[in-house]
Amino acid sequence: MYNWLSLKFYIYMMSNFKKLSHVLYRCDYHIVWTPKYRFKVLEGLVKQQLEKDLLMLLEWKACEKKELNIQIDHVHLIVSVPPKVSISQLMGVLKGKTAIKTFKSYPQLKQKPYWGNHFWSRGYCVDTIGLDEEKIRRYVKYQEKQEKLEEQQKLDFGPL
Repeated sequence: MYNWLSLKFYIYMMSNFKKLSHVLYRCDYHIVWTPKYRFKVLEGLVKQQLEKDLLMLLEWKACEKKELNIQIDHVHLIVSVPPKVSISQLMGVLKGKTAIKTFKSYPQLKQKPYWGNHFWSRGYCVDTIGLDEEKIRRYVKYQEKQEKLEEQQKLDFGPL
């Protein structure tokens, strides 16, 4: 019985890990970042281009997107990152490259009341994902629907 449980646990753990030539890893992160001043501009064509660009950049850095939810004023990303890539390096690439491309594609965003030369706010929030990954994935996937429902309820009941 002990050997069977050990084997079952080992198989479970191995299926959740990725392998490079000299390392076995599971480095999953939940990252959230916002446009400067949390302007609500991540919609329509900007959102579509941002999603396409983020997926391309993640592939370029050998990262695996697990969930991506671009809301009107912030981005949620659950990503598996190889140990050779630091989170700060990854975020520098994601935010830097997407800002340049967005400003080239939509130069009107450089005008007031927007940013000048800064598309994203300076920081970001990052958290490691452990055994509750599925719960976090559901949160990221369905958060926007829940926020819209809560907003509609506020409108239905009016100010308190």
